[in-house]
Amino acid sequence: MADTHSFDVVSEIDQVEMHNAVTQAQQECAVRYDFKGTKAAIEYNKKDESLTLTADHEAQLEAVVEVLKEKMAKRKVPVNALVRGKVEEASHDSVRETVTIHSGVDSDDARKIAKDVKQMKLKVQAQIMDDKVRITAKKKDDLQAVIAHLKENGPKYPLQFVNFT
Repeated sequence: MADTHSFDVVSEIDQVEMHNAVTQAQQECAVRYDFKGTKAAIEYNKKDESLTLTADHEAQLEAVVEVLKEKMAKRKVPVNALVRGKVEEASHDSVRETVTIHSGVDSDDARKIAKDVKQMKLKVQAQIMDDKVRITAKKKDDLQAVIAHLKENGPKYPLQFVNFT
């Protein structure tokens, strides 16, 4: 049995499920009665992990966002992974918004997580590794306490706890 136990704190989404959610939202935008004959659309750029939403006006744009969020929730993709951009005027009296999909733990948030873990006064260590944070301890109970703390007090985007050993 290992002397120390560890897990990684990451922020990532299932790309396949995200693609399926976007496809379903695109289909609903194509057939929904209130979107018929409008410019309501969703474009998904997998490489950049971003979405471009277009609509005739801002209220319709919000409806497109709600359709997307609904499809994401049904497929268990965290809705708070979406980072909304600025709504801008597009051609032919329409509006456009670029929405990015958050992935990876930001360096500022990684430092905050490491600081929070140290302030818990448990015998755990936090190590920042690129876009994830590794937490190590001798007791699994301490690691579970850290997970519970991060679920309550973590950043506003979704966190996953992986590689639990």
